[in-house]
Amino acid sequence: MPAKIPATVVTGFLGAGKTTLIRHMLENAQGRRIALIINEFGDLGVDGGILKGCGIETCREEDVVELSNGCICCTVADDFIPTMEKLLDREDRPDHIVIETSGLALPQPLIRAFNWPGISTRVTVDGVVTVVDGKAVTEGRFAHDIAAIDAQRAADDGLDHETPLSELFEDQIAAADMIVVNKTDLLEPAEAEALAARLKSEARSGVQVVRATMGALPVEVLLGQGAAAEADMESRHEVHHHHHHDDEDGGDHDDHHHEHGHDEFESFVVTRAEVTDSKAFAAQVAEVIRAHDILRLKGFVAVTGKPMRLTLQAVGPRVDTHFDRPFGAEPRETRLVVIGEAGLDRAAIEAALAA
Repeated sequence: MPAKIPATVVTGFLGAGKTTLIRHMLENAQGRRIALIINEFGDLGVDGGILKGCGIETCREEDVVELSNGCICCTVADDFIPTMEKLLDREDRPDHIVIETSGLALPQPLIRAFNWPGISTRVTVDGVVTVVDGKAVTEGRFAHDIAAIDAQRAADDGLDHETPLSELFEDQIAAADMIVVNKTDLLEPAEAEALAARLKSEARSGVQVVRATMGALPVEVLLGQGAAAEADMESRHEVHHHHHHDDEDGGDHDDHHHEHGHDEFESFVVTRAEVTDSKAFAAQVAEVIRAHDILRLKGFVAVTGKPMRLTLQAVGPRVDTHFDRPFGAEPRETRLVVIGEAGLDRAAIEAALAA
């Protein structure tokens, strides 16, 4: 049976920077064939237009599907499932599917939909990425343009929940595997750090909180989380209640245009000799990740007495290992790539992994 195709759900309010994040990901896809399902219809299909006309090789016309019949969580059976089935039935199936939800969508019903019989054996939720407008949230709002969100709500005839923005925001945080604090260029470093720490304390344990400018995140940080979120609905509890309120006020936003950069992230390789106990080493890796707030750690491990090399992949504190193939001509050594936000203590991490 072919492996399940990973799907990433990108959620967050209108204007938080979901499309910019996805566009940046497509421009840096590193050869992955990514299909997009777009449900952010507040700008009358402008997101689909932006992405379809992106002129990026990996972003072909047939790989972008727009669901413009309303909020995705309210049209799961009629809209989302048939779209997924069509993508999964293709001969040239994508390597990864990315779903951009409407800013008004409750993420939980969408994640649950991955358990539907027609698709559950063929696709899995690799991760839920919640994009947050750092500037707006620091100022006590949830989005920089509340009026635009109210207009989006009014334009959606199919919307069957009148969830207050504060509760929708809590739902987006509760469902997340990764929270992206976007627009950090509009914040003081201390403000960005305080907001990231606050969101980390409000999220489930193990959820990664990263800071970004213009949605510029390395693709290997964004994709490959392996969360299987649809099998873990218990911990992603919904907090919404179906009632309406509109007491949030709007605010100004400065458009900052600058180069997309990965200056906020760094990666380096750690090489060490063989390890004697693979289980103990996996536990050691998890400890180093926790101590140094490492986002991703991956590579190959040489285990004494084993002819096969051990593949190691860690996302946050979760470490997965398996023996993949015999060592060939390459040296029998352990090589690990460490990825994290800028400012990692490289010497301390190298020493801890070599111990």
